[in-house]
Amino acid sequence: MSITVVFFLGLFVALIGVIPPGLLNMTAAKISLKEGPSRGITFSSGVCLVVFIQTYIAAIFARYLSNRPDIVEILQRVAFVIFVLITIYFLVIARNHKESSVEDEDVMSKRSRFFHGMLMSSLNVFPIPYQAYMTITLASFGWMDFEKTSIVTYVTGAAMGTFVMLYFYIFFFDKIKDKKFTSQKSMNYSIGIITGIVALITFINILKEL
Repeated sequence: MSITVVFFLGLFVALIGVIPPGLLNMTAAKISLKEGPSRGITFSSGVCLVVFIQTYIAAIFARYLSNRPDIVEILQRVAFVIFVLITIYFLVIARNHKESSVEDEDVMSKRSRFFHGMLMSSLNVFPIPYQAYMTITLASFGWMDFEKTSIVTYVTGAAMGTFVMLYFYIFFFDKIKDKKFTSQKSMNYSIGIITGIVALITFINILKEL
């Protein structure tokens, strides 16, 4: 598979994972509004550095699992159940979550914002299982392999995809902050839809192996 295709697969998968308004992209947007876009970009750079590391760890883990089809089969079924439960939670339960105000961020230096981004991204461990599963899925379709060049290309694409979406929030949040889809209810719906799609892909893979 062409490394260009692998790069854009990594970019697309990461982009999908960061589209819903969440803690990282909303924080980047709020920092940009209060301290300027350059601070938001600095924060996002710290986030993406950690995403790069997390995705690399996920890909290495996925490469190990790819040699153990028995474990992959079990994990697929577990992942399917987990994604279905998450989907149900965000679509049915979390939609009734009350809106809560977010306090303004304290002003920090650019260097502090970079490490702030690294810290917040480190606390978000979801990209590791998400990317591990997605790389296994992409490999099962023959769209990528686990050679070193392919892994590094995919990981770079994932980091770039994350940055692109954070960049979008930084520069366009001021125009969309009053729109309905930035509300907590819409965020829950968005996350639920994405996890639902992943659950559907997982179910298709399970059926293929029966």
